[in-house]
Amino acid sequence: VQLQASGGGLVQAGGSLRLSCAASGRARSQFGMGWIRQAPGKEREFVAAISWGGGSTTYQDSVKGRFTISRDDDKNTMYLKMNSLKPEDTAVYFCAASTLRFIPTTVGDMNYWGKGTQVTVSS
Repeated sequence: VQLQASGGGLVQAGGSLRLSCAASGRARSQFGMGWIRQAPGKEREFVAAISWGGGSTTYQDSVKGRFTISRDDDKNTMYLKMNSLKPEDTAVYFCAASTLRFIPTTVGDMNYWGKGTQVTVSS
């Protein structure tokens, strides 16, 4: 599976962005997928994930109610809609895919990674 994230940018606090992740390769619709972020000087952290088929989603507590993950397997694309952005959301956001049969919930659950997209939230 090859993954490519896009949609990052510079936004003021309180603003919104929508990230996209285009997937290609074999059996791409059978993977759980998610978003991981890495802020400067910090380790990668789990943000959100969606099961294959899109029936289940899970979020990091700090983004619950603000971020929404979704996927459109007909378009081979996963999305992350981010509302009410805060400066602490500033990071490089990576899309990732998991071969596990349950929804991924940690960085370690991910098997495939795309290049990241920078999100910068100014105060």
